[in-house]
Amino acid sequence: MNHYRLNNGVKIPVLGFGTWKAADGEEAYQAVLAALKAGYRHIDTAAIYQNEESVGRAIKDSGLAREDLFITTKLWNTHHTYEDAQAALKESLDKLGLDYIDLYLIHWPNPKPLRDNDAWKKRNAEVWRAMEDMLAAGKVRAIGVSNFLPHHLEALLETARVIPAVNQIRLAPGVYQSEAIAASRKHGILLEAWGPFGQGELFQNEQVKEVATKYGKTVAQLALAWSLQEGFLPLPKSVTPERIESNLDCFDFELTADDVELLRYLPVEAGAPDPDTKEF
Repeated sequence: MNHYRLNNGVKIPVLGFGTWKAADGEEAYQAVLAALKAGYRHIDTAAIYQNEESVGRAIKDSGLAREDLFITTKLWNTHHTYEDAQAALKESLDKLGLDYIDLYLIHWPNPKPLRDNDAWKKRNAEVWRAMEDMLAAGKVRAIGVSNFLPHHLEALLETARVIPAVNQIRLAPGVYQSEAIAASRKHGILLEAWGPFGQGELFQNEQVKEVATKYGKTVAQLALAWSLQEGFLPLPKSVTPERIESNLDCFDFELTADDVELLRYLPVEAGAPDPDTKEF
């Protein structure tokens, strides 16, 4: 699998395996094990997914060398201080059974309890300082953010010593967050695409199905190829071994410029969530 190079020099596989909504226990374990067997080397999880232990068990049972894997997890909204962030990373490491995380992200920029008086700015600065120290201590290899819009990034960069390596946001055909994309790229921040298949609506879209048929590909493969051509790092999720393997067949074709644009501006119902108003 090819790699991107993050702004701190760390290499990251261009395709990751997402585990959001893969329940803790056997389902998440079997899905991650199938993904590693199929050839994925980049696994994305989060504390709030409640499946870090299952992900860690699958990593261990895969028999793969730790240095051949890239593991991401995320700091949840209930952690607001430097000490909170340090404790949260330790808990994630313990659950995953790992000595270090390849990428650690702030999951959301504006937790609901902190929305008054811009308290989220202080919180992000505090936890980011902890993450910078984690990086310096070798507990993580890269740090980044998730669901950050331009004003969240600019606020963080007022005090950050380390520029985020990644911004993981909702990106899919029809969901193209142009302002967040531009703000991230301005600082050399790689964009990861969560929900790269949309919220399921792409599979029912006749226009998308026609384009996929033109290339002799599935809708999922088409969506991933589009994401890669846009320079994103998609994180497809599935719990079905055949689909997990099939999704990897997205590297051997190239979309025309017209098809890239068609998918970019595709009318869809489910857009990106607003992190400043989202109910958690």
